[in-house]
Amino acid sequence: MNRIIIIILLISSINLQAQKFIGKNGKISFFSEAPVENITAVNNKVSAVYDIETQDLVFLLKITDFIFPKPLMQKHFNENYLESDLYPHAKFEGEVIENKNGNGEVNGKLTIHNKTNQVNVYGNLLVDHNTVRISSAFTIRLEDYNIKIPKILFYNIAEEIKVKVNIELNSLK
Repeated sequence: MNRIIIIILLISSINLQAQKFIGKNGKISFFSEAPVENITAVNNKVSAVYDIETQDLVFLLKITDFIFPKPLMQKHFNENYLESDLYPHAKFEGEVIENKNGNGEVNGKLTIHNKTNQVNVYGNLLVDHNTVRISSAFTIRLEDYNIKIPKILFYNIAEEIKVKVNIELNSLK
């Protein structure tokens, strides 16, 4: 009888351990609406980790993984604006502050172009036993990340960029 109780307790404690989720194929896109032309790009290789116990959430992406509709845009983005050879990654490290009925609030530090800022982001955070689905839309200001726009291109690139995030994370077992 004691063995059965011990086995049940061991199985129960395994199920009660913190659950971590990981995703490697998330999508982050951005949109720049400017008078001369709109610019959009998509990165489908975004990684993320979420720990339910600590509520820690981390995103990491490689800047060069953004794909643009025009190769020249991609080249200028990497060479002239984000300087991806010097600053190859963007990262978010934060904590889920609230999650009610799938509506989440996350507070953390966003690092782009070697500049870190505190951000507060709202979105959907749907958690079940095996997956976590995260989606959000927010805006960043280029000047907050020391991304310079030459005066001659001021009408080509917006000062504020709309960012969308979509990722599904799977349970680590």
